[in-house]
Amino acid sequence: MKHEFIEKNVGLLAIFIVIAISLGGLAQIVPLMFQKETNEPVDTLRPYTALEMEGRDIYIREGCSNCHSQMIRPFRSETERYGHYSVAGEGVWEHPFLWGSKRTGPDLARVGERYSDAWHEVHLLNPRDVVPQSNMPAYPWLADNVLTGEDTARKLSIFKNNFGVPYTDQDIAGAKEAVQGKTEMQALIAYLQSLGHAFR
Repeated sequence: MKHEFIEKNVGLLAIFIVIAISLGGLAQIVPLMFQKETNEPVDTLRPYTALEMEGRDIYIREGCSNCHSQMIRPFRSETERYGHYSVAGEGVWEHPFLWGSKRTGPDLARVGERYSDAWHEVHLLNPRDVVPQSNMPAYPWLADNVLTGEDTARKLSIFKNNFGVPYTDQDIAGAKEAVQGKTEMQALIAYLQSLGHAFR
């Protein structure tokens, strides 16, 4: 029998397994590339400001997505706690995506404006001051590190030209001035406060 020959030949079997997985993966992924809801931003989505973009980079640098997800699943237990479930249209300008998968800390997809800037500052300086049972590390250096804005305009320009984020020439020209002299703490808080703005 033909299938017996394939099953006894490990190399050939491995090749056919790879082909089968590839075809199955393509059948699931390719249609998504042509669906409007996965490629077009929701109506209320806005680009990150220069300060929020710097804060996003700090969020990535500090590994926040190792413990916090930004993907609310459509389960009652999650929507009651965090808010509206995440949709593809609110992440079309995210590169890289910061969905995360580990939930050591709470999901942050809708954390924006739930707490004051002062709360976030205290929380980042020493999380146990506001959440006694927290196992999150402190980030005191964020209050000391000051942004220069040297690369901010280039970041916005890359997102505009490569990913289609609708930044204006004014946004890009004023990016350095918008962040220069601000602390990394201010930038990260600005980013956190922007999360979930599309569903407010």
